[in-house]
Amino acid sequence: MPQILLKLLELCQSEDAGMAELARLVANDAGMTTKVVTVANSAAYHRGGARVDLMQALSMLGSNMIKTLVISESVYQTFSGFPHSASSDLRGFWKHALTAAVVAREVARVMGYAQAEEAYLGGLLHDVGRLALLAAAPDDCAPYFLAHDNEELCAAEELSFQISHAEAGAWLVGRWNLDSFMADAILYHHVALARVEGAHPLIRIVHLAHSLANHGSQTPLPENAGALCGIRNEDLGRIVQGAQAQVKRAAAYLGIDIDGAPEPVALEVQAAPRPSASPAQQRLSEELQNMTLTAEMGQSFARQKSDAQLLEVVRQNARILFHLDDAVILLINDSDRTLVGVSTGERHLRLKEFSIPLSAGGVLAESALKGTMAFLGRAPGKLSLSEELLMRVFGVDCLLCIPMKVGSNCLGLLVAGVPAWQHEELKRRERFLLAFGAQAATALDAASRERGEIERRIASVKDEYQQNSRRVTHEINNPLAIIKNYLGVLDDKLTRHEAVTTELSILNEEIDRVGNIMNEFAGAPPKAQRNLTEINRVVNDLVHLFRESRFLPPAVHIVSRMPEDSCEIDGSADSLKQILMNLIKNSVEAMPKGGSVEIVNRGRIQRDGRSYYSLCISDNGPGIPSQVMAKLFSPVQSAKPGAHRGIGLSIVRTLVTKIDGLITCSSTTAGTQFEILLPALKATLQPAAPMASGTGR
Repeated sequence: MPQILLKLLELCQSEDAGMAELARLVANDAGMTTKVVTVANSAAYHRGGARVDLMQALSMLGSNMIKTLVISESVYQTFSGFPHSASSDLRGFWKHALTAAVVAREVARVMGYAQAEEAYLGGLLHDVGRLALLAAAPDDCAPYFLAHDNEELCAAEELSFQISHAEAGAWLVGRWNLDSFMADAILYHHVALARVEGAHPLIRIVHLAHSLANHGSQTPLPENAGALCGIRNEDLGRIVQGAQAQVKRAAAYLGIDIDGAPEPVALEVQAAPRPSASPAQQRLSEELQNMTLTAEMGQSFARQKSDAQLLEVVRQNARILFHLDDAVILLINDSDRTLVGVSTGERHLRLKEFSIPLSAGGVLAESALKGTMAFLGRAPGKLSLSEELLMRVFGVDCLLCIPMKVGSNCLGLLVAGVPAWQHEELKRRERFLLAFGAQAATALDAASRERGEIERRIASVKDEYQQNSRRVTHEINNPLAIIKNYLGVLDDKLTRHEAVTTELSILNEEIDRVGNIMNEFAGAPPKAQRNLTEINRVVNDLVHLFRESRFLPPAVHIVSRMPEDSCEIDGSADSLKQILMNLIKNSVEAMPKGGSVEIVNRGRIQRDGRSYYSLCISDNGPGIPSQVMAKLFSPVQSAKPGAHRGIGLSIVRTLVTKIDGLITCSSTTAGTQFEILLPALKATLQPAAPMASGTGR
C-alpha cells in the first residue's frame, strides 16, 4: 500500500488531525507536493499573479480537496504501474472508478458515515481486480476488460480463470491489512441486493456507488434506488448529476482524458473448454481435497481456547489425517534459540522441557531453521546426543519432522515416530503435511498475537485511566484554588464586618463546578436543556474573580476588552470558564517576574462559511519554546512543578472542540497569543461594537 495513502487514512480517522498534520504529510512526498501545487496554480483555482507555494496551495484548496487529490493520485500511480497497463486503454476503467468514488463519498456524507474518505477510496478501488487479472493474464483477459462490468462478467471470469475480478480485488486490497471493511466491500459489490441489506455501511455504500456508476446519466433512477443506504431518490439524483462535474475535474488533475473513453461492449467471449480428466488432474484433485481438509483443520485449530488445547488438537488431527499415532511438539524458545518440548502426550512426559539448541546443528535444527520436512533415521556416530535421546524415547528407527511455519517464521516442529512402511506415503503427501504444519503455526501465531493485543488493550485502558485521573485532578485544582483563596477573602471581610454575599455566591458556584467536572469525566449524560452562554459576562466575571481572589501575583496585571453588544454562543459556561482559566493560569505562570494578560473579544468573523466570535488571550511573557510548540495541544512532560502539569492545553483543545470551536496559537519572544473561535448563534451579522475596557490587576 502506498505509505502516503496509509498515513492519510490514519489521519482521516484521527479526531485531532487538522490542516497542519495534512500539510506535513504532503510536504514529505515530493511527487504529491508537485501535484498539489500544480492543481492550485491551475486556472480553476489561480487567477494570475505569482505562483503559489505549497502552504498557499493547501490553504487555497482546502482539506477536502487535498484528501481527494492524495487518495486519487496515490491509487492512480500505484495501479497504473501494473504490468501491461500501458498497452491497454484504461480511460473507461478510470472514468468508472472515479464516478463510483465520487458517488460513494457523497452517499457516505448524506448517510452520516464518518469516514467519507474511506468510502471514496472504496469506490476508487472496487474494480481494481480487473487490473489485477489483466496484469496476470493479459492475452486472455484483454477481451473481458472492455466488457460491461456486471454479474455476467463475473460468471465468465469464474468459468475461465476460476476467480472473478471482485475476488481478485478483495484479495489484493486484503493484503494491505487495513482495519476496515474495504476488502469486503470490493468482494460483495456484485452480489444480489438482498444479501447486503444488513451489511456494514461501507459495503452498502460501495455496492450502491457501483450500481450508480453503471447507470446512464439520462436514464431515470429506479424507484427506491437509494433504499439500500436510506437515501431518497431526489437526493440520489442530485448526487449522480453533481458527480459528473467532479469526475471530469478529478480526471483532469490526474491527466486522464475520459472524454474519449470507449463505451463498454457486450460480452462475447466464451470460456475455453476444459480438457478431459488426466492423471495430473486427478493428482490436482487429490491435492485440493488435502488442502480443503487442511483448511477445515485450521478452523478447528482457531476455535481452541488455549495454547495447550490447540497443541493437543494438532496432535489428535495428525493421528487422524496421517496415522501419526506417536507425536510430540517442540516449540522454538526465542530467548535462547532452542527447541523445547511443550506437548508430549501421556507416553512421553519426560520430554516436557526437553530442549535441543538450534546452534548445535543436526536434522531437527535444520528442519526448524529452513522450514523443511525431514526424516531422522538411526545413524550411529552421526546423531547428536539430543537426537539419539529422542530416538531412544520413541523406540523407532525413524522420526518425521514437520515444521510449524507461518510466513518465513518457524515456530517449532511436530515430531513423530514412524514405521518404515509409512515413509513413501508420507513423502508423497509432503505438501499436505507442510500445509498442515502451516495451519497449526498460523493458529498458534494468531493466539499469541491475540494475547499480545489483549495485553496492549489492558495497558491502554490503564494509561487512559491514569490520563483521565490526571485531567480530573488538573481541572479540579482550578476551582479548589479559587475556593481556597476566596476563603481568605471571606475571612478578611468577616473580620471587618463587611457584606460577603458576592463571595458566598462565588464559593457556591465553584463548588458546583467541581461537581460538574467530576460528572463530565465520569461520563454522566449531559443535561438536555440548551446552554446559552454570554461570552462577555463569563470573561468579565472571570477577570473579576482573578483580581479579587488573590489569584494573581502583585506584578501581573489582567485587562479585558469586551464589546457592549451581547455575544451569545450555544455552549456551556463552565466549559468556557475552564478554557479561559487554563490559558490565563499558563500566562501567569510564564511571567514569574510580572507582566500583563489581555483578553479581547474581537466580535464576529467569518471562517469557512461559518460565523464565530473571536476571543484572544495574550500576554507579554517570554513566549513558548519551539519544542513545546511542536506538540502544543498534546500532553507533554512539563518542567513546571506538580504531578499534573503539562496537560492543560490538551484539555483546552478538547473543550474547544466539544463546543464546536477552533483554537490557534502564535508565540514569539515578545509574548504569546491564543485565538479561540466560538461558534456564534445564527443571527444577522452585525459590525463589532466599541470595546469596553477593564483595567487594574
